[in-house]
Order: sequence, then structure tokens, then C-alpha cells
Amino acid sequence: MKGNKAIAQAAINAGLECYFGYPITPQNEIGEFMSDEMPRLSRTYISAESELAAVNMLIGAASTGTLSMTSSSSCAIALMQEGISAMATAEIPGVIISVMRAGPGLGNITPSQGDYFQATKGGGNGDYRTIVLAPSTINEAVELTYKTFYLAFKYRNPAMLLADGMLGQMMEPVELKPFDLKIPDSSDWEADGVGEGANKRPFRKLVSLHMQGNDLILLNEKLQRKYNTIQQNEVMYEKYMADDADILLTAFGTVARVAKSAVQKARKLGIKAGLFRPVTLWPFPSEELKDTAKGKKTILDIELNEGQMMLDVKAAIDGVCPIELLSRLGGAIVKEGEIIEKIKELSNKCSLSHNAAEKFPKEQIIC
Repeated sequence: MKGNKAIAQAAINAGLECYFGYPITPQNEIGEFMSDEMPRLSRTYISAESELAAVNMLIGAASTGTLSMTSSSSCAIALMQEGISAMATAEIPGVIISVMRAGPGLGNITPSQGDYFQATKGGGNGDYRTIVLAPSTINEAVELTYKTFYLAFKYRNPAMLLADGMLGQMMEPVELKPFDLKIPDSSDWEADGVGEGANKRPFRKLVSLHMQGNDLILLNEKLQRKYNTIQQNEVMYEKYMADDADILLTAFGTVARVAKSAVQKARKLGIKAGLFRPVTLWPFPSEELKDTAKGKKTILDIELNEGQMMLDVKAAIDGVCPIELLSRLGGAIVKEGEIIEKIKELSNKCSLSHNAAEKFPKEQIIC
């Protein structure tokens, strides 16, 4: 299946009841698939008049405890940021699929990873967080789509599946496993109507405006406690030949696949390379990366942007080893051969440093 269609089918398998979207490449197949399948299943599909409308429809539907989703790309996700911030503040569990294209601005439709900051740091206002999962294969995109719905409802928080255009457009064999995660009960918070008689309950409101006294202060403190819980419990990552590596590669998404192939080639050349791949971009696996980086000669961070994730990598490793960047901007794909050449360069540099350490006292060496 094509990646976009696999993600759409996974969302339907998860129990998606409402989809709202507006067309933009390279994720159009998600909305196209939904426009056919959702009405056939007697579920709701709406082609909204804009991305702003789509995210606000998502807020409205999700506030009733209904499994709801929108999907878009890059410059259009930028238009949704106020809504995502409002969703986080009102603790509404919406799902956003973001299939990245090259930017900044309207850019073009080629694959990129330039929206790492947008997804993980948030373009909306205030101290909020979005849960962000980044698949590297279409099969994993299916599994993480399931996980995104689960985490959104578990923590009553916006959750995003972040893929690049390459993953959305490529085709691979896919195993569409049944959705086996139980969506947490929403009956104690959803705005589903107060009912009558024995079913009547106190009035509820899900809002992002808090004007009374210390209400907003208390809400922010509550949200931060929730985010700390997510950081403690929901970190996901992959290590590949990393434990005995001298040179550790860090990458996410489809770039990690190219990096993994380069690790295999480097090993055949006698260079001990390994890979650390964050699967949750937020919460970022900082402690796990720091532990993995200990004893490494250097880290090579590989991204299709100007090194956005590298800031989190640097913060995580806290100076335990040097780090360098290999990046491509504007829709260019980093190739396996380029990674191999950089690994060779770093391996030679590490060997020279090792020889210098044997020849000169430690205080005379500046790396």
C-alpha cells in the first residue's frame, strides 16, 4: 500500500468516526481515501473550506469523546497551530497527521523533515506540548497511527503522527494488524449532553480561555504534571548495532532507513557504526540517548533540515562526546554513499585523535 492510504486505513481500523481535511500535497491520498471509505461505513467525512476550519471541526467533534482526526502538510499545519494550542489547553484528544513537504513558506512538494520544530516545539502560543510519533516504514506508520489515537485519549492531548512526503508516497508490503489498544474511557469528561433524570450530570465545559483568579495558573501546573508523566512513561526509540559502536548515527523517519543501511556497509568496512532512532520525537528519549552515547567517539546526526533534532540530541548527550551534522535542505534526499563517506571521514579523524593521545600528554590535545 501507499503510505498515505495505509495511514488512512489504520485510522479507520482504530475506530475513527470523524475526518475533517483540506487538500494539500503530499498527503492528499489520505483525504481522498477517507472521502470514499468513511461515507461507505456511515461515518463522517467533511472536506473543510480551509485548514483552520478543519482543525476547529476536529476540536468540536473530539470534545464529545468521538475519535476524530485531521491531516495536512507543513505550511497548512502552520495554520492549525492556534487550534492545536487550544486543544492542548482544553485537554481535547484530537489526532493530527502531518506529512511534511519542503519549506519554508509554500516550498515545494518534495520530502523534507523541516517541520521538526513545528511539531515538537509547537507553533502555537503558551506552555503546551503535542505528543509526536515518527514512523520510518509504512508498516510502522500503521502501528503508530493506532498508538497515536491511544495516547491522545489516554492523556487527553493532541497527538501527531509525523511523516515525510517520501513515506506518504512510497509503497511497501503492509500487514494491517487489528487494532488491539483499548481506547481509554472518556465518559467522565466528554461534552455529550447533560441528559435527563437519572442520567443528568453536572454541566461541563472544555475551553481554552481561563479568566478567573488563579484558574490559568492552576491549569498550567496541572498540564506540566501531565507532560512529566508522559515523559516518564511513553518514550519510544530504536537502537541498531549501537551498543558497541564507535560512531553513533542519530536520525528519524525515513532518513533513519538510509542511515541503517549505511551502518551495515560501514560494519563491512570494519568501522563500528550504530544507529539511535527516536520514535517519539516528543517526548524525546533524552536519557536513553545519553546512556547510549557514553563511550562513543562521536555522533553523526543526519536530517533533511538544518539540524533541528540535533539541538535535542546535543541537550540529551550533555557533552559526553562530539557531534557533527549531515543535512540536506529544500527537498533533497541524503544518500547512503554520502553517509558512508562522512562515517569514513569521522573514523579517520577519531583514529588521528587516538594516535595523538598516545603521542602527546592529554593536556596538549584540543579536539
